[in-house]
Amino acid sequence: MRHGKKNNHLGRKKAHRDALLSNLASSLLLNKRITTTVAKAKALRKYVEPLITKAKTDSTHSRRTVFSYLQNKESIQSLFGEVATRTAERPGGYTRIIKLGDVRLGDAAEMCMMELVDFNDLYKKDDAAKKGKTRRSRKGKKEEGTTEETAVAAEPKAKVVKGAPNEAKTDKKEKATKAPRKKKE
Repeated sequence: MRHGKKNNHLGRKKAHRDALLSNLASSLLLNKRITTTVAKAKALRKYVEPLITKAKTDSTHSRRTVFSYLQNKESIQSLFGEVATRTAERPGGYTRIIKLGDVRLGDAAEMCMMELVDFNDLYKKDDAAKKGKTRRSRKGKKEEGTTEETAVAAEPKAKVVKGAPNEAKTDKKEKATKAPRKKKE
């Protein structure tokens, strides 16, 4: 039974597992994408996401805390530099696991690719296209704010009277709103 078994031991003792996860996390932060087994990637996700959250506040305390996990100065610089700036607005879910569908030849372990979400430009282009093109509803129009297009559409159109080719007369509502002209004496 697996009651209360929170983490995958990955067939290693604690010191070996901590060194493995530290090295995987450093490689992920430096390269932004790594290929590993699904079990290691799921264990790495629980290890690296709190570190990325910690890196959002750039202080000496948070740098020392993260360094105690990673033990690599280059990965710390990468984490607190470009990774923290790109993930500043994201509330969580900094990593993505993409299963590759193939197995490793030695032991038939299922392989996957783990990457940092904000560093994949392929998915960003799709998100930008989706944001620009929203789904239209046929239920009715809601006027939240006026833009140039809606302001032009809201103006009453002038009616053209037969017989006066260049003069346009407006409807009665507009005449009522205009101030009367003063007659010349």
